[in-house]
Amino acid sequence: MSQKTIAVLDDSELKDGEMKQVDFEGDGKVLLSRLGDKIHATSAFCTHYGAPLAKGVLTSDGRVVCPWHGACFNVCTGDIEDAPAPTALHSFKAHVENGKIHVTADPGQTTKANFSRPPKLLAKSVTTTSAGVVIVGGGSGAFQTVESLREHGYSGPITVLSKEPYAPIDRTKLSKALVTDASKLEWLSSSVLHEKYNTALRTGVEVTSIDFNQKAVVVASTQERVPYETLVLATGGVPRKLPIGGKDLSNVFTLRGVDDAKKIDASVTEGKKLVVIGSSFISMELVAAVQKKNLASIDVIGMEEFPFEAVLGKQVGAALKKFHESKGVKFHMLTKVKEIVPSSSDSSKAGSVVITDSEGKDITLEADAVIMGVGVAPATEYIKSSHGFENLVDKTGAITVDEFLRVKGLDNVFAIGDIALYPQPGTGELRRIEHWNVAGNHGRAVGKTIAEGKGQPFVKVPVFWSAQGQQLRYCGVGAGFDDVIVDGNLDDLKFIVYYVKQDKVIAVASMQRDPAVSKASELLRLGLMPTPAELRAGKDLLSVDIASVASKPKVA
Repeated sequence: MSQKTIAVLDDSELKDGEMKQVDFEGDGKVLLSRLGDKIHATSAFCTHYGAPLAKGVLTSDGRVVCPWHGACFNVCTGDIEDAPAPTALHSFKAHVENGKIHVTADPGQTTKANFSRPPKLLAKSVTTTSAGVVIVGGGSGAFQTVESLREHGYSGPITVLSKEPYAPIDRTKLSKALVTDASKLEWLSSSVLHEKYNTALRTGVEVTSIDFNQKAVVVASTQERVPYETLVLATGGVPRKLPIGGKDLSNVFTLRGVDDAKKIDASVTEGKKLVVIGSSFISMELVAAVQKKNLASIDVIGMEEFPFEAVLGKQVGAALKKFHESKGVKFHMLTKVKEIVPSSSDSSKAGSVVITDSEGKDITLEADAVIMGVGVAPATEYIKSSHGFENLVDKTGAITVDEFLRVKGLDNVFAIGDIALYPQPGTGELRRIEHWNVAGNHGRAVGKTIAEGKGQPFVKVPVFWSAQGQQLRYCGVGAGFDDVIVDGNLDDLKFIVYYVKQDKVIAVASMQRDPAVSKASELLRLGLMPTPAELRAGKDLLSVDIASVASKPKVA
C-alpha cells in the first residue's frame, strides 16, 4: 500500500511534552508526541500486548513507556529502548502546515494488526565468516539479545543453544494464566528467527561444559564442540525444592517450562485439593490462575506473616491475603513444612502435607497435588564442569559480572538474567535479580554492546507485574526497605505504595493506578523521584514534569 499524507490534528492541540492518539484513515491510529518544537509520529500501540501508548509516559529525552508492563520505545525513531517490547514501532514523518499536523504513512502500518516493524538489519545482510555469537539458553534474555544484535547492526552469525524444546516463550504466562500450549507462548517461531533474524535456534540441546581457552561450547551426548567468537550465558534458573521427605513424589510440582504447566493443569481439576508451598510471586500467581477451576480446597503455606511480605511489605501482603481469602484460599503463615506424606492408595503420589505452625503444633493438610514455589537456583552446573573455570561460579551458583554484564577475567563472555550477579545502578551493590524482564533488558544491553563494539552499561530500573485479581505492578529494587508510604485504598486493591530506605524512595508498587509505576520507573531512572516528605504531604508523582523540554531531566 502506498503512503498517504493526512492532516490529523490542529497544531494548537498538542503541547510540549504531550502525547495524543489520532485517527489515520479507516481504523488506523498514530501516536503523536511533541518534544519542544518537534513533533514525532509512530504507531500507537505497544508491540508487547497492544497497550495504547498514549496512556503511558513520555520523557523529554524521547522515551515513551507502556502503561502496562514497562516496555519502552524511542518516539523519534520507533526503536526499542526496553523489554519486554519484542519488536520496534513504525516511525512516520510529521510536519505542520496551515496550522495542522500532517502525518505521512502507509495506512497498513497504522493498524493494530501491523503496529511493529522488522529489525533494521535484515537476514540477507548477515555474513558467515566467523564463529559469531553463541547464546546458551533460550529464554527472554536470549530472545532480546538476538533482537538487539540485529537491531543495532550486528552482521555475524548467531546461534542459540536451548535446552527447551521450543522457541523462546513468554514465560510469565505459565504462572499467570497456566497456558499449556507452547505455540501460544512463543515470541517468534524457529522459522521466523531463521528467516528474519538469520539466527540458528537449536532446541533440546543441553550444554555440559565450556572450553573457555579454545572458545567452544560442549554439547551433551555427542560432545559436539560449538565454536564462538562471543559467548552469552543466559541459562536462567532451576526451581528449588525443599529438602524434605516426599519432595520427589509424582504429584509434587515445580514450575519452569510448558511441560510443568501441563502437569499442573492436568492435576488441578474440579474437586481436587491443592497445597501450595511458598507465598510469593510464582506460588500466588498460580493460586490466582487456578481459582476458576472449582477446586475443593487451596491451602497456601508461608514462612512469613503475610504473602509477598519480603517484597511488598506487611500492609500490601495483608490486603492481598484478604483478597485471596475472599476467593476461598486458606493460608497457613508463620509455618514450616515438615514432610510430604505418600498417599495410602498410591505410594508414588503425595496424599498429604504435614506442617508445623508457629506454636510448634503439627497439622496435616490433605492434598491431591502439591506445588512448590520456593525460588530458583542459578542454572550454572555446566560452568562447574568447565575445567579450570569452576571458580567463575560462587557458592550460590551465580556468576559475577561488571556493569557491562561481562564475566570478569574473560574476553567476549557475558552472563545475563537469573545467573548474573551484577552491580546495581547508583549503588554498585552486587545483586542477582530473578525478574523475567530484567533478563530481557540484560539481553538488550549486551546485544548493543556486542553490535557496536563498546560497552553499554546496564542501568535499567527493574520492572515486573503480577496477576492478583487486579494487575499488580512494581518497579525498583526494594530489598531492605525501612518504611512504606501508602497512597490509596489497600482493601480495594487500588493504590500506589512507595518503599523507602534511608529516607529515599527505592521502589514503587501499584494496583489500578496506571501509569503510576511506568512513571515511577522513569523518575527513578532520572533521579527525580519526589522525597518521602513530599509524598507524605500529598505530592502526586504523575504531576512531576519529565516530558516537556523545559523540564530538562538529567539521567542520574
